[in-house]
Amino acid sequence: MYGTTKVVPFQKQIQCELLPNAAGSAALSCSQVHAVLFHIGGLVIHSYGAVTALGVLAALGLAVRTARLAGVDAAKLWNLCILSLFAALAAARLLLVAANWGVLRLHPAWLLGLAMVHHPLLAGTGGLAGAGCALWYALRSKLPLGATADALAPPLALGLAFEQLGALAAGSGYGREAGAGIPWAVTYTDPMAMIWSGTPLGVRLHPVQAYAALAFLALSLLLLVWLPAARRKGDVAGLALMGAGVAIYITELWRDPTGRGSLLHGALDGPQIAAILFVIAGAVVMRERKGADCAPSLFTMKP
Repeated sequence: MYGTTKVVPFQKQIQCELLPNAAGSAALSCSQVHAVLFHIGGLVIHSYGAVTALGVLAALGLAVRTARLAGVDAAKLWNLCILSLFAALAAARLLLVAANWGVLRLHPAWLLGLAMVHHPLLAGTGGLAGAGCALWYALRSKLPLGATADALAPPLALGLAFEQLGALAAGSGYGREAGAGIPWAVTYTDPMAMIWSGTPLGVRLHPVQAYAALAFLALSLLLLVWLPAARRKGDVAGLALMGAGVAIYITELWRDPTGRGSLLHGALDGPQIAAILFVIAGAVVMRERKGADCAPSLFTMKP
């Protein structure tokens, strides 16, 4: 998702396989954090995909509970989640295929490895596709937009927390170089981290993915606690947008900027710009809801 790194060209990925391994003595060696969980014959089970899939299951299970708390049809919300998930995955992978079509035409077997290529642009494309699909299904099924968004907020934050843990294991969206005074720094040694994410090996790095995972987990718990007490539909979704924006902006300060875009001579990167927009959008949503008692809201739909 948002915390992913540059797309490493396939030619560079092949060359990286010969890089030696090294580990910092004072850092957590990534021999304890496996980019690949196990093999089944020729099938490789990657940590990122496995942990993210676990996060999807946890988020779907939580969505059933939050649907009841928000007064939304749980079956329809489940369908919305499944459709949006497939739309997000399809959009991100199609963009990656289109961007690398010339190379993939010559090496069609590389299509099997596309699931391990991550980039902020892919995450943004998938997010927009998923949000568009969710809006379409909600309107088609006559779900109340405010209550539906409230029900989705805690599961989405929980899913992002798991996604960042998967990124930590895979070395995707890695952090900046950490000094000797950071005892919890990580040092990646698995060549797969370099091959798929361009992660530097043998260098002490901030575990920024863990920082982000903790932030999203805390946000999910906060939203879950606040959901039953929210006075107006849409406020939980607004808080989720603002909280996610703050979490993304702050954690980007420790994330390596390579391949993440820049603005104002490097003062901001791409995800930070998106984070600012999230905060603004969340504030607008919550401001809109404050006037809901006096005027109709964009987040209220009549059956």
